[in-house]
Amino acid sequence: MRITNQLLSENIVRQIQTLASRQAKLQTQVATGQRITQPEDDPSAVARVIDLTGEQRRIGQYLRNADRALAVSQASFASLQQIKRLSDRASEIATLGAGVISPSAGKAYAAELDQLVEQGVQLANARFGSDHLFAGTAVDQPPFVVERDAAGKVTSLAFVGNGESAPIPLSENASIAANASPETALALRDFFNEVIELRDALAGGDTAVISGLRTRMVNSEDRIVAALAEHGGVQTRIEASRAEQRDRADHLEGRVSAETDADLPSTIVKLNQAQLAYQAALQSGASIMRLSLLDYLQ
Repeated sequence: MRITNQLLSENIVRQIQTLASRQAKLQTQVATGQRITQPEDDPSAVARVIDLTGEQRRIGQYLRNADRALAVSQASFASLQQIKRLSDRASEIATLGAGVISPSAGKAYAAELDQLVEQGVQLANARFGSDHLFAGTAVDQPPFVVERDAAGKVTSLAFVGNGESAPIPLSENASIAANASPETALALRDFFNEVIELRDALAGGDTAVISGLRTRMVNSEDRIVAALAEHGGVQTRIEASRAEQRDRADHLEGRVSAETDADLPSTIVKLNQAQLAYQAALQSGASIMRLSLLDYLQ
C-alpha cells in the first residue's frame, strides 16, 4: 500500500498533538495535585467522588444541625440555671417566713418576691435568636402570660405555648429535641404561681399557707433540677454525635483524596517521559518531513 507524503505528514502531526496533549495533562496534574480535572479522565472514579461528596454535604448539614441544637440547649440551660437561683432565694424566704417574723419583715420579703417574679417571667420568656426557648414549637410568641392587679403586680402566670417539640436530625437515624420539654414549662408555671402565693401569704402574715407552700416549692424545684440534668444529658449526646460526624467527615475526605489526588512522584516521572517523547517526536517528524524523492533515489 502506497503511503503519500500528505498522509505521512498527517500521521506525524496527529502523534505530536497526542503527545502534547498528554504532556499538558500531566503538567496540570503536577501543578494542581489533582489526578482528575475532567469527567472523562476517569468516569468510574468521578461517579464514586460524586457519591462521596453527596455524603459529605449530608454530614455537613448534620454538623450544622448539631451546632444549632447545642446552642439552643445551652441557652435553655443558662436560663434554667438563673431560675434555679431565684428558686433558691424563694425557698430561703419561705423558710424564714414560716418562723416568727414581724409584719414589716413579711412585707419586705413579699416585696423581694415580687421582684423575683418579675425577673422569673423574663427568664421564662427567654429567647434564642427570635425563638422562645420554653414555648414548644410555638416559638414566635411568649410562652408565659401574666395577669396583673390594679397596682400592676403579677397575680398569676399561665403557659400558652404547646407541648410539641421539633426534633433536629443529627444523623440518618438519630434526632434530638434541644428545646425545653413541656414538663419543664409546666414546672416553671407551677413554681412561679407558688412564689406569687408565697408573696401574698407573707404580705398577709398567713404562716399556715407559707408552711404548706414550702413543700410544694421543693417539689417544683426538684422538677427544675431534673430539667437541668436533662439538658446536660442532651448536650452530652449532641457532643458525642458531633464527634462521630466529624470522624465520618475526615474519613470521607481521605476517600475523596484517594480518588482524586495525583501520585506526584509517579506523575513527575511520567511527565518527564512525556516531555522526552514529545521532543523526540518533534525531531524525528522534522527529519522525516524534510526527505524528498531524490533522497530515496540516492
